[in-house]
Amino acid sequence: MLILQRKPGESVMIGSDISISVISVEGGRVRLAISAPVEVPILRSELIAAAAVNQDSAREEADPAALLDLLSVPPPSSP
Repeated sequence: MLILQRKPGESVMIGSDISISVISVEGGRVRLAISAPVEVPILRSELIAAAAVNQDSAREEADPAALLDLLSVPPPSSP
């Protein structure tokens, strides 16, 4: 892993066709601009993790009646 320090307005090149520029640093947040060819997917890591969880869930076999039971909500109880 390469760790670099960059200031707003500075950039980093990956290969000859991907550029990552620091747009701003405010508090604990960093805004980046990424320039890459259209065929290069750019995704946040949490979206990739969520997609993997969704794919794993979709592969699991479940009884349809059991799934309906999960969706049913009991009526609220009276005080």
